[in-house]
Amino acid sequence: MSATRQPSPVAKLEQKTVRDLILKGKRIDDRGLLDYRPLTIMLGTVEKANGSAQVYLGKTKVLAGVKIQIGTPFPDTPNEGILTVNAEFVPLAYPTFEAGPPDENSIELARVVDRGIRESKAIDVGKMCIEPGKKVFVIFIDVYVLDHDGNLLMRREWRRLVHSSTRKCKHLR
Repeated sequence: MSATRQPSPVAKLEQKTVRDLILKGKRIDDRGLLDYRPLTIMLGTVEKANGSAQVYLGKTKVLAGVKIQIGTPFPDTPNEGILTVNAEFVPLAYPTFEAGPPDENSIELARVVDRGIRESKAIDVGKMCIEPGKKVFVIFIDVYVLDHDGNLLMRREWRRLVHSSTRKCKHLR
């Protein structure tokens, strides 16, 4: 008996299917290897938010909301505002998603969104200072994955979403 674990017959069939599709220049959803999923962004979908958008990336559906408040800066960054990103994969979005505290997927998505915003300067935390050491804008960005069909970590789309959903706050860019 080999110590190396052999793939199950289903896994072998999946590997063969994927290999055959790649050789034909196709993906499982019938797109070409270099084709993007269609992207649709609908702005202002949450009335009570300071900014919001519903995004369709192929069959993936995401809702993002932005809330802006005034708060106290962190002691180590008295001249910068605060940006907080939260992501949640709601249980109805995919069979394996569960309710409860954020899992590693939620944490990773929140980090990617946060990093994309900061690196692209979609929001400049330096312009969020009202009174150094006392008052700054605090921006909360909540991301809810409503229907998951892959491809959530595309930074370019996240930058576009945040830029669009915070367009009312041009002074923060």
